[in-house]
Amino acid sequence: MHLIVVGLSHKTAPVEIREKLAVPESRLGEALSRLCSYQGVKEGLLLSTCNRVEVYSVVDDLESGYSRIQEFLADTHLSLSSEQLTPHLYWHTGDRAITHLFRVAASLDSMIVGESQILGQLKDAFEVALGHKTTGVIMNKVVKKAISVAKRVRTETKIAEMAVSVSYAAVELAKKIFSNLEEKTVLLVGAGEMAKLAAQHLIAQGVRKIRITTRTPQHAVELAAKFDGASVPFDQFKDEMAAADIVLVSTGAAHYLISADDVHRAVKERMNRPMFLIDISVPRNIEPAVRDVDNAFLFDIDDLSQRVERNRAERLQEAAKAERMVVEEVGVLQEWMKSLEVTPTIVALRSRVDEIKRTEVDKTLGRLAHLSDADRALVEGMASSIVNKLIHNTMITLKSEVASAGGAAFVEAARRFFNLDHQPAGEQRSGSCAGHAERLPDEIEREEADHPAVVQKRKL
Repeated sequence: MHLIVVGLSHKTAPVEIREKLAVPESRLGEALSRLCSYQGVKEGLLLSTCNRVEVYSVVDDLESGYSRIQEFLADTHLSLSSEQLTPHLYWHTGDRAITHLFRVAASLDSMIVGESQILGQLKDAFEVALGHKTTGVIMNKVVKKAISVAKRVRTETKIAEMAVSVSYAAVELAKKIFSNLEEKTVLLVGAGEMAKLAAQHLIAQGVRKIRITTRTPQHAVELAAKFDGASVPFDQFKDEMAAADIVLVSTGAAHYLISADDVHRAVKERMNRPMFLIDISVPRNIEPAVRDVDNAFLFDIDDLSQRVERNRAERLQEAAKAERMVVEEVGVLQEWMKSLEVTPTIVALRSRVDEIKRTEVDKTLGRLAHLSDADRALVEGMASSIVNKLIHNTMITLKSEVASAGGAAFVEAARRFFNLDHQPAGEQRSGSCAGHAERLPDEIEREEADHPAVVQKRKL
């Protein structure tokens, strides 16, 4: 079995390609079912966002697995041929696939490093896959670990704490000035996109009172309805400034709309309570002399941009810490993945020797019908003891060597020595998407602990 990821992102494909491959939430279930209908695809998860479309899968064979996933992606949008798609795709397997997923979950591969949305999107994608039963032992373990790693990164680093957008930098500064924004009033002058985003962020931080003014009265009314606020006539907004703790200005005016005298008068009416003014307009709409007004704090687009750049540099430092965490956690999961490689062999070996023992014991006891029940039990016990002692070292070696560089060679040798690849069809591993759920190594351990040979050894 091989874990692979095939996909594209904002780093490898333009938006016109990404939007063609994007799968709406309403079609995720159907897409997953179609993915798992491909020959050799055992497990599948589809992560589709505005910045990436990725297929995580467990497949029987690497080469054919890559081909099937690429075919699946091309079929997602019939107007996009494989020739058009292939140059934008990346392929990863094994530890590189695990590393990629961990980095995606921790937002280290995001357009904005440290953003929180991707983790929620991964959780949603996993829930859909679970609901449609397209994941099994391997994918469930890997995705759950990825979510755990992302949470660790957010807990142990400051990767998400520093604003890296102008609109959120404004909110970050407002929180430094007022600490608690819940009772604060915002006056939005104009309807620039960054100002609207800043207003949305402020509301998300607890602001409940927002007043809006634009040169077009109807526009102000519509925005007020969107933000659950109140509209203010444009020629009266200066009279409203005294009631505003935060003033956001973003218009296309080519001159100052707010002067130092306007702010001085407003602060005086506020009994010198602080006022925070954010000018995101270019050209500026608030007179720079406002900085000299006591209890007035003015920041323009350059101030915010400088803060964003400082924060971005700090985030990159925190991202370096997160990358080290990812490497560490990938190592932990690799050990688990390697243990899975030996599990089918251990199960097959146990089944084979038990089959041989059962056949020979039944044949012998059939010729010794005169034996008492106690004597028959002794014969069975002896047979079990001989078999278990014969395979004991093999079992121990397989478990101890699976994580080594030559682990695969030991597994292959065991399968050849005991002819395990020629078992009856009923004993072969099953493999259909979502139906694939082999026992975990710890389940094998528990089973062996109760085996007669182990019990006998404990008694000795």
